[in-house]
Amino acid sequence: MMNQETFSAAAALLPCWSCKGPVAARALFCSTCGAVQAPGQADHFTRLGLPRGFALAAADLDRQYFGFQRRLHPDRFATRSPKERALSQQQATALNDAYETLKDPLRRAAYLLRLAGRVVDVEQAGTVDDPALLMEAMEMREALAEAAEPEAVAALQAKAERDVAACVADLAAAFAADDLDGAGRLTTRLKYLGKLADEAKARRMRLTRHDF
Repeated sequence: MMNQETFSAAAALLPCWSCKGPVAARALFCSTCGAVQAPGQADHFTRLGLPRGFALAAADLDRQYFGFQRRLHPDRFATRSPKERALSQQQATALNDAYETLKDPLRRAAYLLRLAGRVVDVEQAGTVDDPALLMEAMEMREALAEAAEPEAVAALQAKAERDVAACVADLAAAFAADDLDGAGRLTTRLKYLGKLADEAKARRMRLTRHDF
């Protein structure tokens, strides 16, 4: 179900570029003339018809995204005007961006924080003012460097992945409680835990290849 904020954004009406009839802000097509509409400025949740929140069911996200994308398949616009073909591509691009952002817990958390006016950089490696997190990352990397057998690295990878899952659960709780400070700290932690899990996976693959 949509929350009130999402419902209000979705219900806002704009004029259709083709017939000037009223069109809901996130509508793909005009209900009057059937013309595909421009993507507009809706946030990712509104664009996909989902409630704004971190605890997002993957099945709901997939259902909404693939349902919209089927309606925007290029074959449906082969005989349409150049403008409608261009708009359908813009809609597809906007939906792709929304889907790729929301399906990843780290990007979804950072996006929610940005909507709330808080910025957490999940792309670049920056200075972290969290001694406990820095110590955790350092110890994990030292353990990885010392692990000489694939089994040892696999155990470290499994631990990192468990830590990632626990951090995602903590993030859901923080957002549900509207604890944006806590959510910001956990988003940074998730960023580093994810990197550690990826490093462990990569090291395990290298050691496994060397066994053959």
